[in-house]
Amino acid sequence: HNLGKKKYETEYGNASFGMSVFNLGNAIMGSGILGLSYAMANTGIALFVILLVAVAIFSLYSVHLLLKTANEGGALVYEHLGYKAFGIPGKLAASCSITMQNIGAMSSYLYIVKYELPIVIQAFTGASKASSSYLGYTSGLSLLCMVFFLIVVIIKKFQIPCPLPNDNTTATDYSDDTCRPKYFVFNSQTVYAVPILTFAFVCHPAILPMYEELKDRSRRRMQGVANVSFLAMFIMYLLAALFGYLTFNIHVGPELLHTYARYYKSDVLLLIVRLAVLTAVTLTVPVVLFPIRTSVNHLLCPTKNFSWVRHTAITVGLLAGTNAMVILVPTIKDIFGFIGASAAAMLIFILPSAFYLKLVKKEPMQSMQKLGAAAFLVLGFLVMIGCMSLIIVDWVHQFSNNKKSDGH
Repeated sequence: HNLGKKKYETEYGNASFGMSVFNLGNAIMGSGILGLSYAMANTGIALFVILLVAVAIFSLYSVHLLLKTANEGGALVYEHLGYKAFGIPGKLAASCSITMQNIGAMSSYLYIVKYELPIVIQAFTGASKASSSYLGYTSGLSLLCMVFFLIVVIIKKFQIPCPLPNDNTTATDYSDDTCRPKYFVFNSQTVYAVPILTFAFVCHPAILPMYEELKDRSRRRMQGVANVSFLAMFIMYLLAALFGYLTFNIHVGPELLHTYARYYKSDVLLLIVRLAVLTAVTLTVPVVLFPIRTSVNHLLCPTKNFSWVRHTAITVGLLAGTNAMVILVPTIKDIFGFIGASAAAMLIFILPSAFYLKLVKKEPMQSMQKLGAAAFLVLGFLVMIGCMSLIIVDWVHQFSNNKKSDGH
């Protein structure tokens, strides 16, 4: 144990501070940015900013707990911390949460392909109608593409008029009230705001591997990397949500980029953005698939040697299941909501605080640090149970409404 701990303390990676900031920003940034305007439309600007600040601070506190636990526990892998804290159940909880989060991320990427690829093909081919059957034929670059997307969202705010034009004519059939931003909103969709934000900020499985690769590694240095990365993503998320919301107000959809298609299908700049986002998510799917496949393989066959048959079967099964879910799930907000309220809540709130309480022995339970971690753990369960319950209620309500409309 002493030799292992000495090796852990003296071996460092070669990633610079700046490169680590970029890599962590890339790990944070994902498809969640496309749902933030919808969250703002259903919370109001002021309430959204409050929630955004809260989730960002909670995520950074979670990083602090993870780094401190890693130092005490001598493990730089999320699943290993789970095993050291609670044995096999802890390892399974970490592994299943990471797998669920990655499946949710991959599903959201493929959902974007389902939304945007038909529009791109329609623009190039001139077809009058495109179907989602294209789905079956279809990273630093990912981060750059999302930055480009943000720039276009800001530009389009000053180009698209309000009230918005009607789908069929240039007349405006919306009242002037729709152009006035609201600061506090409460409705049946408000419940999706917190899960969308947690989905957008979760990156915690990547924290410890990046910590291991950091040059001149120290907990304070890695916390600085996290602070800069989260601040940059906070600014990007706020700008994307604000300008997307101000552009469409109450008419913003669950996926911001697809909302533009309802009014401006042939816009060249938006077409370039779609191509960039499609390229980003298409290149990211294999990267996200890798840890899922590795985790599933390790859970099912931990002691067996590598097999191409098993490797291919797991890959095909994961892709087939994810594609089926993407085709059947009504909207991308359901993916954001379910994964954000379950796996993301586990990775941000519950697991880091539970590992900290179990593995950090030098602090008594009555200390402010342990009491803060315990309160954070309780908050995590409240977020998970509260959001999941309200989301399920909303699903039941939508299902009953759809049955009534089908009956008539």
